[in-house]
Amino acid sequence: MPKTAFLRPRRTVVADPMVSLGDLLRDWLPRQRWFAGKDRPVTDLSLLSMTELFPGCLHLLVQTGHAPVPAPGGGTPAGDCYQLLLGVRQHLSPRLGRALVGRAEAGPFAGMTVYDALHDPRSAQLLLERLRHPGTAGPLRFECDPSVPVPAGLPPRLLDAEQSNSSLVYGDEFILKLFRRIQPGVNPDLEVPGALAGQGCRRVPAPVAWFRTTQPQEATLGLLQPYLRDASDGWTLALRALATGDDFTAQAHELGQATAEVHLALAAAFPAGTHGESGRTAEAMTERLDSAAHCVPALKPFVPGLRAAFGALATCDAGPPAQRIHGDLHLGQVLWAGREWFVIDFEGEPSRPLNERRSAHSPVRDIAGMLRSFDYAARQRRPWRPEWARRCREAFCAGYASRAGWDPRKKHGLLRAYETDRAVYEVLYEARHRPDWLPVPMAAIERLAVRGD
Repeated sequence: MPKTAFLRPRRTVVADPMVSLGDLLRDWLPRQRWFAGKDRPVTDLSLLSMTELFPGCLHLLVQTGHAPVPAPGGGTPAGDCYQLLLGVRQHLSPRLGRALVGRAEAGPFAGMTVYDALHDPRSAQLLLERLRHPGTAGPLRFECDPSVPVPAGLPPRLLDAEQSNSSLVYGDEFILKLFRRIQPGVNPDLEVPGALAGQGCRRVPAPVAWFRTTQPQEATLGLLQPYLRDASDGWTLALRALATGDDFTAQAHELGQATAEVHLALAAAFPAGTHGESGRTAEAMTERLDSAAHCVPALKPFVPGLRAAFGALATCDAGPPAQRIHGDLHLGQVLWAGREWFVIDFEGEPSRPLNERRSAHSPVRDIAGMLRSFDYAARQRRPWRPEWARRCREAFCAGYASRAGWDPRKKHGLLRAYETDRAVYEVLYEARHRPDWLPVPMAAIERLAVRGD
């Protein structure tokens, strides 16, 4: 996100809080799982807004500045905006040791201990109270669906799952997702489930409460939804099936049906009705390939073959009309609960601009993401199980076709292009965050570049 996406930081007549927090956050932020700039040193840190939610708990939006990374067409974005909830107290109890940010040496919080307040049960419960009672706190706006009661006193627990946001579960009844990397506008993870609920789609948990900010610009900050207790995510179930030698095709077939149902509801909720522009799509895919190959040299030998996959979009079947989609669909984004599949996390790929994530795309993009996920699962144990992945792919597409009225397997050129684009994204992600996983998407890159199947 360009640094100019948000307005300039608010001026304040009190002592600058960043005198206390700046150095602490420069050291702490890059160590967080959800921090997106790990490959770019923080060169600047500025305060966009600060609100005291309740005594001892501060809500902050901070803007990071980074040295640009050279890439084709120019450097990467200069900075990002992050949402922080920080506790400030004289002494930190031992049970909050993991939450420590540091001890301020100067400024208005000199001598005080600063920590991530989401780890503090008291702060988490007070945050839920804010959501239960709509209102404002400075630029923050708390809103809810009045038809869904949220009980008071639900015990909170912070999830430790590896993810790009932070989630609190309240009494195994509700889950609050706090978006960490903030972009101006309505987050699709709030917009889409609300619209699908209006369509009567039960595959997606509906929003219960949410909060947003009006300064420095309108942006979604958090979302409370029903928590599907005793649910298992698709990734865990797939790995369990692989470990025990069980077949997963029945589950994959039902997952294909669920995906098609969600796509049909999305098409009704967000009418678009235009077929994809193959030329622009191929151009965008090629640009992403060139940028990734610049960052990951292992991609370079395969660039000609991958370019051919994108070039084929100009002559292949245009496929279904573009529409709103999930945007980052994989086995970790689906839950099996009560003998049916649910789809969650409609935020899309957090690294992409918000307006792109809210725009219409081919539903084949979601299908390709799930097919790549089966391949990832099959490579988690040795020996690799390519036949398991192939059967799951076939079953998923068959299930999708039975609900959607068209068969992804008959859109070979389109599916190959979107699978290739997804694999290129995976290569870049793994190279930056999980180098040990890089061979998984690289194997797909070789297959797609050479054979295209």
